[in-house]
Amino acid sequence: MPGRTPETNVIDFRAAERLPAARDPRGAVKLLDPVIAAHPENTAARLLRARAFFAAAQLCPAELEFELVLEREPDNACAHFALARTFERSGRTDRASRHFRLAAALDPKPEYLRAARFRTAD
Repeated sequence: MPGRTPETNVIDFRAAERLPAARDPRGAVKLLDPVIAAHPENTAARLLRARAFFAAAQLCPAELEFELVLEREPDNACAHFALARTFERSGRTDRASRHFRLAAALDPKPEYLRAARFRTAD
């Protein structure tokens, strides 16, 4: 994309990080599209875009992005958890269960353990 610099990509990424919390996930996707076009291997940008797709209720693109992140980082508990929530939201509970369990096994956060229906000490 003409006129883009590494600095522009960083600025857009940082701005996109704040938009889902500001209830503008579509704005985040717009900012991240050129960042990912310039750096398709950037897993952090892809994970952020997947979360923005999820927040915008665009479940198919969210699923594709989360799966791409997991192809590159199969031990990413956050991506497994988010993919599970995507499956859950689209009514595919069997697939969701598998990824909830993987997330909890990789990172025993209470939220992950509850979603996986594992016992917690609290």
